[in-house]
Amino acid sequence: MRRLLPSRTLTALAAVFAAAAPALAGDPPSEETIAWFKQNCTSCHTIGGGRLSGPDLKGVLARRTRAQLETFIADPKAAIDSGDPYWVKAWNDSNGVYMPAPAGASPDRIRKAIDLIEAESAKEKSQFAGTAVSDRPLVADDVARGRALFEGTLAFREGAPSCIGCHSVDGLSGFGGGRLGKDLTHVFARLGGRKPLAAWLSAPQSPVMTPVYRDRPFTEAEILGLVAYLKERSETNAGAAGADLSGEPRTGGSGMFAFLAAGVGGLLAALALFDHFWRSRFRSVRRSLVEGSKR
Repeated sequence: MRRLLPSRTLTALAAVFAAAAPALAGDPPSEETIAWFKQNCTSCHTIGGGRLSGPDLKGVLARRTRAQLETFIADPKAAIDSGDPYWVKAWNDSNGVYMPAPAGASPDRIRKAIDLIEAESAKEKSQFAGTAVSDRPLVADDVARGRALFEGTLAFREGAPSCIGCHSVDGLSGFGGGRLGKDLTHVFARLGGRKPLAAWLSAPQSPVMTPVYRDRPFTEAEILGLVAYLKERSETNAGAAGADLSGEPRTGGSGMFAFLAAGVGGLLAALALFDHFWRSRFRSVRRSLVEGSKR
């Protein structure tokens, strides 16, 4: 027969397992979780570094339950549209911009991200307290560099594509910019200034930009240049009549007019060339048909 362990031994073992459980729950976040948080969250949030375009997440578990956070991260728009006063206020504080659902936000990954926020909130200074981009004064050279980077006349060091392919700003010459992404004329004001914009450029979060720029990050000098240029564009157009702060792609403007004019002009030129080179051939064909009919 097997001997049963004394009840005192069983009690002692239970105490050991109970003490070990919090330690297991408090294991350091994995590198995968940290990388996911950096890519999906730090463009809009800090942990203890103050507000960016989204709220500071330090101590958020004292304001929201885990279940509420999990629901929100999985589908931010649905959580806001539900009418929850906390999420509605956060949405209003973000100028009515909906937070996109993070890429790859599985239930397990969301739980791990919340664990990371809780662990970082307990630190005196979190590694996510804010971007390390310099806060030195921006000068005219920064604006010029930013414009060149935006328009593509100066290449990004890591080979990232220029901004003009997808975005536009007021004041571009020629055909203007692309219309796949938002108009960035007022993005400096829309995001809330230099720090939020620099943070967003450090880790762009969008379904289109994330896979393109994940392995081609901007350098600090490039970020400062883009911030300076977009700040100058925002301030220059701040008092423009009918200024559109939504950032929605523009459907008109001088760039679109130039594009349409060039298209119509090119079509007319092509028709003129066809007429020049084919006129004689058409006449010779008609002449042979007429002569044949006389026989």
